[in-house]
Amino acid sequence: MLDGTIADNIRFGRPGATTQELEAAARAALVDEIVDRLPDGWSTQVGEGGVRLSGGQRRRVALARAILRDASVLLLDEPTSGLDAAAEQAVLDALDRAAEGRTVLAVSHRLGLAARADRVVVLDGGRVAEQGPPAELLAAGGAYARLWGLQHPTELALTITPERG
Repeated sequence: MLDGTIADNIRFGRPGATTQELEAAARAALVDEIVDRLPDGWSTQVGEGGVRLSGGQRRRVALARAILRDASVLLLDEPTSGLDAAAEQAVLDALDRAAEGRTVLAVSHRLGLAARADRVVVLDGGRVAEQGPPAELLAAGGAYARLWGLQHPTELALTITPERG
C-alpha cells in the first residue's frame, strides 16, 4: 500500500484509468462499501503500508487495484490470514467478484478459500498429497478432508454423516 489516498492506491494499478473505471473496480472488490463509511471517502489517507485500514480493507483495496489493472491472473498468498470472520467473508466475497474472467492461483491454509476453488492441490512435506475438486477431496476422506475437519469439525460431521431415514 502506498502512503496516499484510497483512490491513489487503486489507481496505482492503471494510472490513466478514468474515475468511472476506478469506481467500477472498487465496486467489484467491495471497496465502495468502505469508502462510503469514511469521512473523507476516496480522499481518505491510508498511511504508509495502509496502517489506517484494517487487514480486510487493505486486501480489498489491493483486489480493486488488480481488477483495475485488468490482470488476467491473480496470484494470492494467504489472502484471508489474520482476518476475523466478518473480514474474511468480505474478502472472500470480493475474491468471488474479482475471479470472474480471471485465473486465480491462491495459496492458503484457510480452507474456506479452497472450498470455492475449481481445483485444490494439497501439499504435504513439499509434495502433492492429492488434488481435485474440493467436494471430491472431502468425500475421499484424505488429507484435505482431515484438514477440513480440523477447521470445520461440525460442518464435516454434517457433510459426511449418512442420512438416517
